[in-house]
Amino acid sequence: MDIQIIKEDAPKPYQDLVSQISDTFVFGQARAVMAVHSYLIETYWKIGQYIVEYEQQGKEKAVYGSALLESLSRDLKSLHGKGFSRSNLNYMRLLYIRYPICEMLSHKLSWSHYFELLKIDDGLERSFYEQQTQLENWSVAELKRQKDSALFLRLALSKEKEKVLELAKHGQIVKSPEDVVKDLYVFDFLKIPEPYNVSETELEARLIDNLQSFLLELGKGFTFVGRQYRMMLNNTPYRVDLVFYHRILRCFVLIDLKIKEVKHNDIGQMNMYMGYFDKEENTESDNPPIGIILSKEKDELLVEYATYGMNSQLFVSKYQLYLPTKEELERLMNHQLKSEE
Repeated sequence: MDIQIIKEDAPKPYQDLVSQISDTFVFGQARAVMAVHSYLIETYWKIGQYIVEYEQQGKEKAVYGSALLESLSRDLKSLHGKGFSRSNLNYMRLLYIRYPICEMLSHKLSWSHYFELLKIDDGLERSFYEQQTQLENWSVAELKRQKDSALFLRLALSKEKEKVLELAKHGQIVKSPEDVVKDLYVFDFLKIPEPYNVSETELEARLIDNLQSFLLELGKGFTFVGRQYRMMLNNTPYRVDLVFYHRILRCFVLIDLKIKEVKHNDIGQMNMYMGYFDKEENTESDNPPIGIILSKEKDELLVEYATYGMNSQLFVSKYQLYLPTKEELERLMNHQLKSEE
C-alpha cells in the first residue's frame, strides 16, 4: 500500500485528526507486540512448570529419565511443528526453575531476551542484565554484547559488597559521576587484529567510526559533542580528544585516550581541561564536567598521588581491545567481596 503525505493545504483540524489516529495506531501496535511477548513467555513458563512437576512425581521420571525432553520434543513437534526442540524445552524448564513465580517475569522483555538471560547461572548477574535491559531498552544483540563483555563484573569490580547487591537488584542507576565510569572499558567492536599497533589518532578515529557501539559501551545518557575539541589558553591551542554531554547528570564528559601508561602530566592536563570547560563552556544549568583518561596501562599508586587533593570528578580507567577473561574478572570480584567480610 502506497504511503500518502497529508497535503499542506489540508485544514488544521483534519491534520490533527490524522496525527491523533496515527499516534494511537503506533502506540496500539507497540502494546500488541508487548502483549504477544507477555502471553508467549507466560505460555513457556507454564510448559516449564508442567515439565518440572512431571519430573518430580518420581515414577515417570524413573521411566523416562534424561530422555524426557527428547521424547517431548519428538511428540510435540509432530503435533505443532518447529518450536519444540529439545533446547527450547530445556530453556522453558529453566524459565520455571529460575523464575518460580510467574509475576517475577517482565512483560517488557521478549522470549529471545529471556533465552539469553537463562544462560547465566549466577542469580545476581542475571538479575543485573534483566534490569539493565529494561532500563536501557537493549535489543537482544545489545544484551548479548554486554554479556560477552562481562559488563556486570566490570562494574562490580569498583563497588563494595552492598553496592554490588544493589547493582544486581536495580541495574546501573545513574545518580553521580561515579555511576557513569567503569574501571575497565572494552573496545572489542573495533575488531583490531592481534598483534595490534595503533596510534592514539587512529584509535580515536575508529571509536568515532563505531560511535553507536562506543556509546553502548559508555552507557546510558551519553550524547556525542565533538572530536578534537579546540580551546585557547594564553594564545596556545589545546584539544580534548573526545567530548560528550551526559543528559542525566547534565554535564560535559571529557575523554582523553592514551595508548601507553598514563603519566602524571596527563592527569594535570585533564584537570586543566575540566577547569576550562567549567569556566568557559558551562551554562548556568550545567554541572561541573567529568574527566576520564582512558589508558592502556595504569599505575594505581601514581594515579593516587597525582590526583591527591584534585577534582574528585577526574577518573583514570583502563581499556582493552579484546573481551576480558570472565573467569579472571570473577576471581577478582570474589576476592574483593571476601576481603570486605
